[in-house]
Amino acid sequence: PAMDYAGLAEAAAEKMGLYRRDPGGWRGCRRTSEVSVSWRPSAEFAGNAYRGEGILPASPQDVWECIKPVAGGPRTKWDQNVKDFEVVEAVSDTVSVCRTTTPSAFMRIISPREFVDVVLVKQYEDGTMLSAATNAEHPLCPPQPNFVRGFNYPCGCFCIPLQGEPDRTQLLSFFQTDLGGYLPQAVVDSFFPASIAGFYSNLTKAVKALKA
Repeated sequence: PAMDYAGLAEAAAEKMGLYRRDPGGWRGCRRTSEVSVSWRPSAEFAGNAYRGEGILPASPQDVWECIKPVAGGPRTKWDQNVKDFEVVEAVSDTVSVCRTTTPSAFMRIISPREFVDVVLVKQYEDGTMLSAATNAEHPLCPPQPNFVRGFNYPCGCFCIPLQGEPDRTQLLSFFQTDLGGYLPQAVVDSFFPASIAGFYSNLTKAVKALKA
């Protein structure tokens, strides 16, 4: 049976809306000048959900330009956790099935991963942009021999305009990833907060470079 990609993507976006409106239960685990990272046990799988929140020194359009899920977009250049990003199938003008590969990480303890996700892009009336995703299967993406297949559970980024501050954007992001393979929990638990801090730091540099 064909997967209902649009339905899966809509459900992921709904979950992101719920997470955004439900600030309870998150426990802080890392803070830098760019982001505060918190976590709580995931309701989707046996790991944790992570929440990153920070203010970026750029307009929502510029931030979106750097993070939007498009083939050949800037993300493979600035995001150290994204080696390659391809759109496998454009389901509609807002929904696509994508494959992301990641390089080895954490002093090579974490080997290269691949993720196949259905991704939804949505704009809200207040100008907020959302990119939401969740794992999916696709006939053109059988598991590759040199990668461990990981699974993203509902995750996403909100680019939120700040009223009266056109050159600043709140970025609220949620990550829930099962890296797959046989990684010690301690490695996973220290990898994600560091990785999210790196994501915000590299994104901050990317938006500044875009404006330069």
